[in-house]
Amino acid sequence: MAYLRPMIEIERKFLVNSEEYKKETYSQTRIVQGFLNTHPERTVRIRIKGDKAFLTVKGISNEAGTSRFEWEREISVKEAETLIPLCEEGIIEKVRYEVQVKNHIFEIDEFLGNNVGLVVAEVELNEEDETFLHPGWLGKEVTGDIRYYNSQLSKQPYTQWKNKD
Repeated sequence: MAYLRPMIEIERKFLVNSEEYKKETYSQTRIVQGFLNTHPERTVRIRIKGDKAFLTVKGISNEAGTSRFEWEREISVKEAETLIPLCEEGIIEKVRYEVQVKNHIFEIDEFLGNNVGLVVAEVELNEEDETFLHPGWLGKEVTGDIRYYNSQLSKQPYTQWKNKD
């Protein structure tokens, strides 16, 4: 199984203010994921994305929350299904929509279960100061707000927040 991603992930994260993105979607995939470790300096995630599965290790984010170390390997779905029960409490379920806007792909996650009602868009960048088009459905930026990290949503689900943005 091949190495999949660069060692430094640069992304920005936004709330989504309408369902208009669904009209532009070219891909839709159900995702189930759990965390073997949610330490603030490192997370270890097991993800089943459609008919594929991945083991991912992420490091601590930089001060702005835009970049961090990421290592990811594809594993078999059977291996992932074996590891999910070992994960910490709070399995994340979501549907990911992918939308191309000019030269960038936005991944829009519509959360289910304990995080229902939360819709977040991420865009991966090549450089931290890279410019990109902001489609009309893109709302408030939440880059660096750890409440929106999946590892935190597994522990503090969106439906339990008192102050929602």
